[in-house]
Amino acid sequence: MLVTQEKAQALAARAFLRCGVRDGMAADAARMMTMAEMMGITTHGLARVSNYVDRLQAGGMDPRTEPVITAPAPALLQVDGRNGLGPAVALRATRAAMNAARATGIAAAFCRHSTHLGALAPLLWIAAQDGFAAIITTNTAPMIAPAGGRRALLGNAPVGLAIPDEDGMPVLLDMALSVAARSKVRAAASAGASIPETWATDAQGRPTTDAAAAMDGLMQAIGGAKGAHLALCLDLFAGGLSGAAMMGEIPNANTTPDVPPDLGHMIVIIDAARLMPPDRLSARLADARNMVETTPRVDPAQAIRLPGERAVAALKTAQAQGFTLAPDLFDTLSRLAGD
Repeated sequence: MLVTQEKAQALAARAFLRCGVRDGMAADAARMMTMAEMMGITTHGLARVSNYVDRLQAGGMDPRTEPVITAPAPALLQVDGRNGLGPAVALRATRAAMNAARATGIAAAFCRHSTHLGALAPLLWIAAQDGFAAIITTNTAPMIAPAGGRRALLGNAPVGLAIPDEDGMPVLLDMALSVAARSKVRAAASAGASIPETWATDAQGRPTTDAAAAMDGLMQAIGGAKGAHLALCLDLFAGGLSGAAMMGEIPNANTTPDVPPDLGHMIVIIDAARLMPPDRLSARLADARNMVETTPRVDPAQAIRLPGERAVAALKTAQAQGFTLAPDLFDTLSRLAGD
């Protein structure tokens, strides 16, 4: 099905509205999830609407609430998500941090009592479009063991970085610290397919190619112990400093959808124009792009790019031409929207 951004966002928003979500929160969450879909991040795009509806109906998310934002200092914000839709909570926090950074040059928002955030790339794009650099992270339910352990204690600590470009090609990095997304393992298990042994372990901490065994085991961190330590520290920033749940305190929303997860997010926003004029920064990014793209390639057929170029290109194409949804996903969205 070929759909426009407006059509997809309207379907997602109506699905949330039918669960009792307030208009603005429904629209914000729908925008974030639709943008993720348009960027090609389909694992965290519109397929998640059904999952969020289930959690809203079960009680793990509060449909009636909106986040409360306070400022203990001019450049420091505390955001109580009040168990609302995570994508909307994060977008509200990002907007507030951007407003503060316009006055102070740099600002940070720490969120608690939030829920699953989804992809970071839409937030990064929104910040970069307004001329801001950004560093964003969130904690998640445990799926990685601490270095040397064999029990899940850490989330995969998604981290996002953005550098704005007035020429329309910002650098956007959105990655998790697990070698692969757990959704890929789940999809392989459902299909009865094997996985690379670098992705996950079984319940005893042994690398496995059996996706079903991996679902009962652990995700592997990138870089081994270094990745696990980084995931732990990012959790302490997103969850520890914000006052949210952290590490093993976070429940698994897939098995306990009725329990609010109390997730934490950290959003740091930098007014890049305070450091240098936007045209100069764009020129520096152009130089960086040239250095990266002219690096000798291991595979001559494989282009070398700055992070985010593929997602930005996909987003711009989708905005201009629409984008496709699988018929079953379109039907699910339409049903949830009451169409």
